[in-house]
Amino acid sequence: MPTGFVVAQQATAPATEAEREQLYNDILDRRVDGIMQKLAVANTNTAARVRNALKLQYRMLRLRDEFIDAQLSALGKDYTDFAARTTLRRQLSDPLGDWFVSLLALDLTPEQIVTVKDEMTYGKVKVTFDAYCEIIPALTESDKAKIMEMLGAARDEAISGGSAPEKSAIFQVYKDKINTYLDANGHDTKKAFKEWEEKHGAKGQMAAGK
Repeated sequence: MPTGFVVAQQATAPATEAEREQLYNDILDRRVDGIMQKLAVANTNTAARVRNALKLQYRMLRLRDEFIDAQLSALGKDYTDFAARTTLRRQLSDPLGDWFVSLLALDLTPEQIVTVKDEMTYGKVKVTFDAYCEIIPALTESDKAKIMEMLGAARDEAISGGSAPEKSAIFQVYKDKINTYLDANGHDTKKAFKEWEEKHGAKGQMAAGK
């Protein structure tokens, strides 16, 4: 199984191992370049350290996913089984994620670290939060704070997701928790989402994360 963000970028795998590795390196460079542009680190030495930390983290995630694929294959399980992957990912990723954030903290401010997390998760926190606020206008400040808390937890877990679909699946788990919380606190999320989709069509489905 090709792992990491290469899967989302290339529908047809290159023919040789060297070509696959070159493709991975090219995509990795573009991905890290995009994050570095957002950070705008002025000091050359600092920027080099941060860049190396980012590239190393992505490579570690790739190796981790290859290990997970092998473990699931040995157990006779489908490597696309999200539940099975989640169990192994959490066992392996907590120390890796803690190490990564600690490494970034040597050179970046807390705000910059949040930027890294947002870039590694495609800005899903803001997109999802804004969608909730628009779809359910009656949200209280307490509701909004709880949503942001849960989305922050989703982001912290999703930075260790090995692919865009896996990151999305992680966020969906937390969106389900948010919906449960909102339903228990005076909102009808199913009704609100249905009305939104009926009013806005495809745009509404996208906002609702469908």
